[in-house]
Amino acid sequence: MPPIPVPSRNNPPANSDFSELDDSKITSQHWKIMFISGMGFFTDAYDLFIIGVVMSLVKPLWHTGKIEEALVDSTALLASAIGALLFGRVADMLGRKRIYGVEVLVLAAGAIACSFSPSIWWLIGFRFILGIGIGGDYPVSATIMAEYAGKASRGMLVTLVFAMQAAGLILGPLFASALLATNLAHDLIWRILVGFGAVPALAVYWSRRHLKETPRYLAASGMEESDNGELKRAGHFDPEHHSVSFWDGFHPLASENRLLMRLIGASAAWFLMDAAYYGNTVSSPMVLSALNSDHTLLQKTLTQLGIFVIFAAPGYAIAALTMDRLGRKTIQCLGFGMMTVAFLLLAFWPGLQQQVTPFLVIYGLSFFFTEFGPNSTTFVYPSEIFPVRVRTTGHGIAAAMGKLGGFFGVFVFPFLLHSGGLRAAESTAAAASVLGLLVTATMLPETKGKSLEEIEHEALAPAEKLAA
Repeated sequence: MPPIPVPSRNNPPANSDFSELDDSKITSQHWKIMFISGMGFFTDAYDLFIIGVVMSLVKPLWHTGKIEEALVDSTALLASAIGALLFGRVADMLGRKRIYGVEVLVLAAGAIACSFSPSIWWLIGFRFILGIGIGGDYPVSATIMAEYAGKASRGMLVTLVFAMQAAGLILGPLFASALLATNLAHDLIWRILVGFGAVPALAVYWSRRHLKETPRYLAASGMEESDNGELKRAGHFDPEHHSVSFWDGFHPLASENRLLMRLIGASAAWFLMDAAYYGNTVSSPMVLSALNSDHTLLQKTLTQLGIFVIFAAPGYAIAALTMDRLGRKTIQCLGFGMMTVAFLLLAFWPGLQQQVTPFLVIYGLSFFFTEFGPNSTTFVYPSEIFPVRVRTTGHGIAAAMGKLGGFFGVFVFPFLLHSGGLRAAESTAAAASVLGLLVTATMLPETKGKSLEEIEHEALAPAEKLAA
């Protein structure tokens, strides 16, 4: 298949005409970028699931309390917020390719270190390192894919990067089930589980380091790229239009009203979605325990595997297939609405906890509409709605707010389950979903079928020009 059509790398267009890139069909190069970008999200989802199993194994070994358990589950999410902000801003300052690959090295180092933790507090500390790498992957991978994709397939390709989470959600319980079915000591099993997260990250490190810089970044920053991948200033570079200051990069996002509205909308929607989603996902062993069953950890793990295969994976797939047809806003609103319904049913259906099949179906549908809806769209939106010079910065802020929402959900969800049961936990998730629906409907634009430059123009053009 032909390569992605791009302007000359040695002479990026001063007028930012990317019509050939926008009109291109999907090529083998697009699929390659999607795969190497998506492997970080495979690891993210694998770790998201596996830590619940790990803590079920670690608690009796180390006699951990509720606070330590909550910190193990949530520390990586808090660190992810820092990683998203840091790597997002640096990728706008220095270029996507200069930073790409570093985040997976940090991620891999954290995963390997976790497997050698001598105590619960060492595990918490090493998961902070892991989280920095996970967070850094969000803005850079999403933006690289968006800036290379054609406008008719951009939503699908960026969604597929994120949909690599589905593989992690499925492999996690498969791998855990296989180990739990052996006679290996639990202390060894949990170490293997957390250490394995380094494997997919290291597998794509070399490919990421050798990925070419995006033509859009080259044009916006006044850079040109040599055949051996080195970046240097182009002759037409205008320093007034590209800041390399860390803090100056946040100013345009706060000073332009429409950009600020988009930033708040994308950030708030991601915060609310992750608060509900991560709380339910990381705490899924405890949620499934609400069935009042005496199932073993292996049986609960296999139950989770079934939910991910039947409900979560199809949600990602349908999101990718419909993202450029239905549009981001429609899918996000629909997803938040159906999440609300599912969470309310879990909270208030009389006697549901004694009805295994209805419980699992409703719990599974909450996963389907999360993956089909805002779990995919909150990742796609920030890769499109900000100008190229602050695109990874804006995505990093939105992702950071999402991870803070996840930290909140993971930390609070177990306490809600312990104090108020499933009703308190799931009704809180429903409230977050309602707020997410309102934020999406009032603060975010529709971007399907538009070039990144058209979306940028809508954000920066004077109101009277838009009206005309």
